[in-house]
Amino acid sequence: MRYRQAFLGWVLATLLLPGATIAADADTVAHYSERATALLRDAIGRQTVRGAGNVPAYAATLQDVFIEAGFSPDALTVVPYNDTASLIVRYAGDGSSGRKPILLSSHMDVVPADPEAWLRHPFELQEDDTFFYGRGVLDNKFDVSILTTLFVWLKESGFVPNRDLIIAFTGDEETAQETVQQLTRDYRELIDAEYALVVDGGGGVLNDAGEAIQFQVGFAEKTYATFSMTAKNPGGHSSMPRADNAIYDLARAIQRLEAYQFPVETSEITMTYFARTAPLLDDEVGEAMAKLVSDPSDEDAIATLRARPEYVGTLGTTCIPTMLSGGHAENALPRAVTATVNCRIFPGHTPNEIMRELQRAADDSNLEWSVVGVPVSSPASDFNTEIMAAIGAALEPIHPGLPIVPEMGSGTTDGAYFRAAGIPSYSLSGIFINPKDSFAHGLNERVPRASIAESLRFWRAMVDELATNKN
Repeated sequence: MRYRQAFLGWVLATLLLPGATIAADADTVAHYSERATALLRDAIGRQTVRGAGNVPAYAATLQDVFIEAGFSPDALTVVPYNDTASLIVRYAGDGSSGRKPILLSSHMDVVPADPEAWLRHPFELQEDDTFFYGRGVLDNKFDVSILTTLFVWLKESGFVPNRDLIIAFTGDEETAQETVQQLTRDYRELIDAEYALVVDGGGGVLNDAGEAIQFQVGFAEKTYATFSMTAKNPGGHSSMPRADNAIYDLARAIQRLEAYQFPVETSEITMTYFARTAPLLDDEVGEAMAKLVSDPSDEDAIATLRARPEYVGTLGTTCIPTMLSGGHAENALPRAVTATVNCRIFPGHTPNEIMRELQRAADDSNLEWSVVGVPVSSPASDFNTEIMAAIGAALEPIHPGLPIVPEMGSGTTDGAYFRAAGIPSYSLSGIFINPKDSFAHGLNERVPRASIAESLRFWRAMVDELATNKN
């Protein structure tokens, strides 16, 4: 209830906002847009996938960009971690606000891409009249390039914030997320902040006509957890088949998981998201959202939303098999086969609780289960009226009156680890994109070309709002 009251109070306050931040000079934005595009072109050419060892060189190149813009080497810290690294940049303020720094975070690594499967080479920035293409162009090298250019712009313009601003570029967000854990555990003094703006997720939503219909801000994330489910068997010769085959046992368990659905769950954040998104969608999805807000048990509304991949994760925990491994020879019965099951857990549940639920659904006491890695659970960030008001002011020159909608992320960002370490985190980006064009982690990843200039204007205005003393 506290969240809803705070949100409604903020809605009323934003209705009273004056003209908002003055738009940046068009020529200046065009100049820094070209520089951001050059950074993005260089970034896409670097295969910063796990195991390639290319992140440290990327971090060093960015470090040179900051130094060339006037940052002292003492303000820059490269933190090695195995074959990857993080880069921390501190923009010193005058301390006049008496407040802790603001942390801005993105990640330098990307998921793999097979050039043979893409229409365009994934590790070369390519473009047409509407989009830039390339692996990481949406997730997350675009925002790394934007934040780098933003700090360069601020420094070259002589801007002095009223408190320190910190950038943390991490090096393995797409895999183990150990670099962000290293920062929160061993380098807290370098990244400690009043709150973090995680520039990875959230942002503007376009409809099919290319019109901006809402701006999303992530306040919470589901817990990312992975489990292994293994069937074992004495095995034998393939010329003497037997009914108790480990592959058959695992296949039957997978079918039971396929048929199982976790209970529907909602929260203040998700219901506010549905309530504010429903009027913007003139279709069965918008109607289903409105029905769900009116009656959270409406089965037709639930079925409609669960049938859409972009909304199913908002209605509760989801688990899905993502990998299979097993067998030791083509002419031998398998002794062990394993399915990897990846889950995105609704806040309020532990990984062990969900694993027990999966075990019940699989209905085979002979299967062996284990947790892969160390899942992290984090609480939702408190509602922050200052951030929401700043977003409203920053958007006003770009998309006047645009609804701002809180959301719970179905994926996992570094924000989960900042929250777990006691740093409230909010996910947002200056990118405006139609969900149908969002191919992060997929083939032919793209981002609208217009988002370069829009993002720079947005983030410059955000800094003006959050790090300038108001008279």
